[in-house]
Amino acid sequence: MLEDIRAALREHADESDAIALQRFFKTGPGEYGDGDRFLGVRVPATRRVARKYRDLPLADTKTLLHSAIHEERLLALIILTHKYQKGTSDERAEIYRIYLDHTEYINNWDLVDTSAEHIVGAYLKERLRKPLHVLAKSESLWERRIAIMATFHFIKNREFDETLRIAEMLVADTEDLIHKAVGWMLREVGKREINTEESFLKKHYQCMPRTMLRYAIEKFPEEIRQQYLKGAIRQ
Repeated sequence: MLEDIRAALREHADESDAIALQRFFKTGPGEYGDGDRFLGVRVPATRRVARKYRDLPLADTKTLLHSAIHEERLLALIILTHKYQKGTSDERAEIYRIYLDHTEYINNWDLVDTSAEHIVGAYLKERLRKPLHVLAKSESLWERRIAIMATFHFIKNREFDETLRIAEMLVADTEDLIHKAVGWMLREVGKREINTEESFLKKHYQCMPRTMLRYAIEKFPEEIRQQYLKGAIRQ
């Protein structure tokens, strides 16, 4: 079945798209996606293949996740997300363990953002959150991004405390992709409860990376946004 899946993906491959994707996802030497390989399959096509093969055995899904090809790893994560949503309690626990045991393959922002909230966030919703704190302290950029993006599941359930805790742990992070993710999650908090976001921002915005702040205040009224950017907001 794996060969059928790979063939199905390749039916949608486009060489010019592959070249563009390799630039977009920074696959050059020393860049965050260094060495990643693309077929040139667009996400909607990958999702269609995932729907067709959503009953792929878990062992084969894990094999796909180990692929050197980006779209195959994305396909595996989409299938894992589906399996998690439809699975029993034991199956969900196994998928969660597989996910955290294989984070070295969840190694670009789209892979994290497609899956972290739906597997890690969903699994930890009614459990202790210590695994997120471990991820947030990781040397791996992608594990730190998993930590903050997993909290999107909590945000959608109007639970904000964990997002703010992880954001505080990452507020001095040096990576731009963490700045964007933290700012995005703070913005999502603000869309639901602006006072909670502003309380966090007033405490941290003056030492917050500029990109993080810009993402966090993107939807603010222009006058307020400018006051934050100029450092004119008081605690």
